[in-house]
Amino acid sequence: MFSTEQSCWFIRKVICWRAAASTAWAVMLLPPTTAVFVLLSRFSLLHPIQSISECLTLLASACAIFSFILLCGVILVVGFLNLEYYTVIPTVACSKIALLGQLLHPQQFVNSLVHSVTGIIVAWFCAVTIGFRYETLGHPCTQSDDFPQMCLNEYHLILLLAGAFVGFSHSLLGVMHNMNYVSFHTAQQYKYLRFKGSLPLVMKCSATQALYSVRNFIVVYFFLGYVPRAWICKTLNLHLNSSVHPLDSIAGLLDLSLLYHLWLSATFLLFTWYITLLLFRIFVTEVYSFPVQSPFTDDDVHSLSKVLTDKQPMILKFLALQDMALLSQHSPSRRCEVFSLSQPGGHPHNWNAISKECLSLLADLTQRLVAYHDTVATNGRAKCLSTGSERKLSSETSATSGTEDLMSPRPAFLMRTPASVFARSVVGGPQSPLTAPFTPDLDSPFSSPALRRLTAPVEQCSPWHGTAQSPHIMRRAPKLWSTATDSQVSGSPPPSPASVPSPKQEPSKPSFLAQFLQNRKDQVKNFLAKRALIMYLFNKLPEASSQALFADSQAHIWALEGLSYLVRASFSEDQFGVVQTMLPSILSCMLVLQEAVDRHFKLPHASSKPARSTSSMADSTYKTLRFAVRATLKTAIYRITTTFGDHLKAVQVSAEHRKRLQQFLEYKE
Repeated sequence: MFSTEQSCWFIRKVICWRAAASTAWAVMLLPPTTAVFVLLSRFSLLHPIQSISECLTLLASACAIFSFILLCGVILVVGFLNLEYYTVIPTVACSKIALLGQLLHPQQFVNSLVHSVTGIIVAWFCAVTIGFRYETLGHPCTQSDDFPQMCLNEYHLILLLAGAFVGFSHSLLGVMHNMNYVSFHTAQQYKYLRFKGSLPLVMKCSATQALYSVRNFIVVYFFLGYVPRAWICKTLNLHLNSSVHPLDSIAGLLDLSLLYHLWLSATFLLFTWYITLLLFRIFVTEVYSFPVQSPFTDDDVHSLSKVLTDKQPMILKFLALQDMALLSQHSPSRRCEVFSLSQPGGHPHNWNAISKECLSLLADLTQRLVAYHDTVATNGRAKCLSTGSERKLSSETSATSGTEDLMSPRPAFLMRTPASVFARSVVGGPQSPLTAPFTPDLDSPFSSPALRRLTAPVEQCSPWHGTAQSPHIMRRAPKLWSTATDSQVSGSPPPSPASVPSPKQEPSKPSFLAQFLQNRKDQVKNFLAKRALIMYLFNKLPEASSQALFADSQAHIWALEGLSYLVRASFSEDQFGVVQTMLPSILSCMLVLQEAVDRHFKLPHASSKPARSTSSMADSTYKTLRFAVRATLKTAIYRITTTFGDHLKAVQVSAEHRKRLQQFLEYKE
């Protein structure tokens, strides 16, 4: 599951055991859940005592024990799928075609197939438990010729098909709503309290989703029910009972008892799966305390500074950032370890590693915001910066040049070359996991030629090669001669014909076949761009790009909180002054990020809050992470300014940043 050797210790010793514990608790909750289902499915108002006695007898039978073992196997499979497909960074589809690609992925096909099979197993258990007309797939019947035959029990079949349909629907909805996304709660609670508080939501979501699934299944079975019925009859050599109405008719589907048992079985199925998912989320996101510094060299990879800086799985990085944010607020003894100096040498290795990683995360988010804003604002066309912007960029570069060793991604780094800004990165990488979602799709028929020129690879002879400057400011190569226009403007006489060098050779024209293929390709793109269905599939979804941009921003929130709380605590706890050396870089990084966030919220759909769904187990907190980042960023700057006060006037920052800090000091921001 994870390739790096250093990350395997955490997966083996922590994540796998937490997943196993959550699955074990889900199995332990099966007996009371099954007892409630049996009671609801067989209870009779006319004979309550007799129905309760029958339920107790059924639960103690050998058939019930065998069915319970099958249910335990289903829970184990669901728990394994949760462990295999979980993620702390959701995948946000920015267009309909991207969402369709996720649904048609081969991995998703396997996932849907497993959910359908497990749904059939749970449905079979429900049919056997309910009994009566649902108990077996075939039953003896007598046709018109008075010859006994085995006929198909369509009530049993429709229950099995409903289980498969609910499992398949659950798998598709999991992809559409990011059900595998695991979020971290802001308020820390005990596992029991979290489970107790979420249990009513699980019951409500199970009943509601089961109702919608049964409704959709009835519609599908009404039109296509004859297909599986005929196939089962032919395969198992069963006959249709002509004296019973088929269930793919209006008269057959208007059976209230049938509808009730279908809904109850679907609710039981979804409830067991949602309980397993809820327990997995609670156990995996539990706080893990990393040692700030390890006394032994062999255990140094387990320390907080190493976990933050090394390339680790994202769940480990998120838990480390969460632990760093918590220790900065609530643990004075561990903060002293962060501010301590190494012996021998007297270097603040712990603080340097933690602050460098946090600043790197904030600078990475700033770079993505700047690149996204330029892409949206210019619509793929290069935009020239004004003189004030050039002066502003140079001032920011000079203000942060003194801390290059500890904060490599300076504000000057934020405006990289076009190739570095728009280059595709691997989704889910440790440094910039979500650069790809807002990267323009160059293979799309709607990408502009100007955007392709921006994303083209940089040649060595290009003036962009070997520099890390703004894509809007291009240095011109030294001129060997002047044109006539330049001569007239400068007032110098035109050059003599002898001084003009020979013109360069024209590049060779493409072959006829290559030109023909390119023309046909352009014609196909233009034809597809005029089709309404193609435009519907390729058009960007509103807010999707912004949500994808901030999908991993929980890490940035913890970085902001951790840095600001550590800086505030250093005012009275930092005996060696190790934090004050980084204070200009921290303030500059936060102020540059705030400027980029403010620019982003001026874009369309960026400031509109999506409606929160209260009847779904899908965690939609990632849709509002951009608002949390903006609030956390402003709070972090205020936390520093209110602590240091007028002492910040001695901090070396640019003139513009000094004005912004003064606004914070005066509480005008």
